Amino acid sequence: MKPFIYFICILFFSFSSCENHGAIANTQFADNNKLDNNYPWKAKWIGTDVGTDTVNTWIGFRKELSIESLPKAPLYARIAADSKYWLWINGEMVVFEGGLKRGPTPQDTYYDTIEIGKHLKKGKNVIAILLWYFGKEGFSHKSSKKAGLIFDAQGNNVTILSDKTWKAWLHPAYGETEPPFPNYRLPESNIKFDAQKGDFSFVSLNFNHDSKPNALEFGIPPIAPWHTLVQRNIPQWKDFGLKAYENAPKFPFYATGDTLKLKLPYNAQITPYLKVEANNGELIDIRTSNYRGGGPPNVRAEYITKSGIQEYESFGWMNGEEVYYTIPKGVKVLDLKYRETGYNTEFSGFFECNEAFYNLLWQKSLRTLYITMRDTYMDCPDRERAQWWGDVVLESGEAFYALSPSSHELTKKGILELMNWQRADGTIFSPVPAGNWDAELPTQMLSSIGAFGFWNYYWHTGDKETIEKIYSKVEAYLNVWQLKADGTLELRKGGWTWGDWGENKDMPLLFNTQYYMALDSFYRMSLLLNYADKASATKAKMETFKADFNKIFWNGTAYRSPEYKGKTDDRSQGLAVVSGLADATKFETIYKVLQQEKHASPYMEKYVLEALFQMGYSQYALERMQERFSTMVNHPDFSTLWEGWGIGVEGFGGGTTNHAWSGGGLTLLSQYVAGVYPTSAAYNTFEVKPNLGFLKHVKATVPSVKGPIEVDINATNNYEIALKVPANTVATVYIPSSYNTLLVNNKHVDYLTANNFHALELTDGYYFIKGIKTSN
Repeated sequence: MKPFIYFICILFFSFSSCENHGAIANTQFADNNKLDNNYPWKAKWIGTDVGTDTVNTWIGFRKELSIESLPKAPLYARIAADSKYWLWINGEMVVFEGGLKRGPTPQDTYYDTIEIGKHLKKGKNVIAILLWYFGKEGFSHKSSKKAGLIFDAQGNNVTILSDKTWKAWLHPAYGETEPPFPNYRLPESNIKFDAQKGDFSFVSLNFNHDSKPNALEFGIPPIAPWHTLVQRNIPQWKDFGLKAYENAPKFPFYATGDTLKLKLPYNAQITPYLKVEANNGELIDIRTSNYRGGGPPNVRAEYITKSGIQEYESFGWMNGEEVYYTIPKGVKVLDLKYRETGYNTEFSGFFECNEAFYNLLWQKSLRTLYITMRDTYMDCPDRERAQWWGDVVLESGEAFYALSPSSHELTKKGILELMNWQRADGTIFSPVPAGNWDAELPTQMLSSIGAFGFWNYYWHTGDKETIEKIYSKVEAYLNVWQLKADGTLELRKGGWTWGDWGENKDMPLLFNTQYYMALDSFYRMSLLLNYADKASATKAKMETFKADFNKIFWNGTAYRSPEYKGKTDDRSQGLAVVSGLADATKFETIYKVLQQEKHASPYMEKYVLEALFQMGYSQYALERMQERFSTMVNHPDFSTLWEGWGIGVEGFGGGTTNHAWSGGGLTLLSQYVAGVYPTSAAYNTFEVKPNLGFLKHVKATVPSVKGPIEVDINATNNYEIALKVPANTVATVYIPSSYNTLLVNNKHVDYLTANNFHALELTDGYYFIKGIKTSN
């Protein structure tokens, strides 16, 4: 063994790919789901007399109380708001942007659970809350049409309940900007703050609130229009703190009136900050490079100065590669910073190989995934912030290979939301939560409940309870679909008959392949939950459907619908393979088609590439991946991947520059190239079966629910794998059978050989596996 291989064996397992940027999380219990929150609510919903048609309203709440003895155990406050809140206790910020966009069901509202006991003190205490009421619908929010707050902390010796003794008033400094306003998909508004009219002194301990009106009481939950309160099941946001821009100027300086373009380290969810010395009434405009991301206007902020030195942070998050400050001439600029916040997870996954392109693709995919996570998974963080389920299926798959297990809760939340919004006729639609959208995209809905959607979530997490909750709802949706006399699927238009962006879409094939994967998922769920009769009936239906599908759609050279007149659809060939509808006898023919046809968007390209890996054409899969994604991966101005193959006029409808459905390559590189995939739920067993293609060195970490799986594969001379197997798992490792001598930790071991691979089972521990080609 060469000396550097020994060095790798010793040091490899110490590498860490976690990326925390010095972040801190908002104060909260580590696992909200394990708190007993079933005790009755005693607090009342409170608010002001804001009208139901009031948009973009900011309300201050304040409660003074005296505490004789501190809580003897952790004291948790249950807090709900329509729509968002910021919490200070005794002048210290405890929660930065609490609350979730509304909609666990079409009627109900989420609440947070926050540990507040450690922030209290003996004597006078002050609870101060700033509430942002969106007041309008969006693709990610269902408005109750009434601003409200509830705060319920019940302890053994300290109880704090929202009621009419609290103070509540419209914050005078917040207002509406002039047009243009954010496009209709966003429930958020532009934020205008006039420092001449108010400030944040109300959060301080010594603020005199006697002149402020008392809150109005609206009642004890459950009560309309917020109805039942549902506990938040995802973490509070990670707060990375205020940071300097990459190209921050030297402070102080006097503004010239030009727009300052300040660089972020990557496309991020940020709130902008400023500190200036100015006269009264100077207007500072703040927006990002993604203000027009995807075409229409998104969110921006305005700050109107008061006289003197002042600082301000605009609390509505925006995203981009740069932040633009337009500051009037003569204003003295003392500091400009930004605060990144985001979903509370770690970058625990890792991939690296000897070809730089794939490393950059994996990292840009990760950055794109992270910026499309917050209240829900999003298609994009600028134009829509919407939980489209075609996107979620790919995003959740990426998260299993890139992020720590806290990310799984966002997928679970999305699954429960999707099925809790199911209509009486059994149909489902996305995006939900939503107040101004209700159209079904049938192929995306089939994908959501299918093998790459709900079932993939269970397979990686082992969360049987969630499958139990949604099983009957999945069955009800499948029952909406009917078969034609020829045994294939009767197409349903739904609300929007969409299959993919781009041209040459063979829609009957897209529908039929997605339907088969939905059947497959339901079959597996039925087995899991011991519905033997349903499993047997579904399996029989699948077998008949597969035979009829191939009879109708396979013409000997490709899958095509008889009535379809366009070029052969590469998407449909890929979906036929990954669904299991195409058997191995067709692989070589499909491979020839995929060498010629390239019509899929980045969304569907993932399934085309996955089919190539599954059929055994890993080298061409890597070549096609690089060919298709090279423009966006290699673009120097963007840290994230795009909605289409181009941007602007070259994109689909303009396109966004941060669309996580383009990150499917991340999953493929970890799952197929590094070869790590669970062979039973929750990684009780898993395989390591690399498909290196033309690559020579691959290193990866997969953050499984059992712990990190770490693998380092070197095929430069011999075939060598350094592997960490987590506790309570069993790995099956595959080595090409052309290496006819096999050593594990320098010892000969027993193994099986079949289908051109040696296979050996390894329990938890660290291993160095070496395959050597020796002459007979």
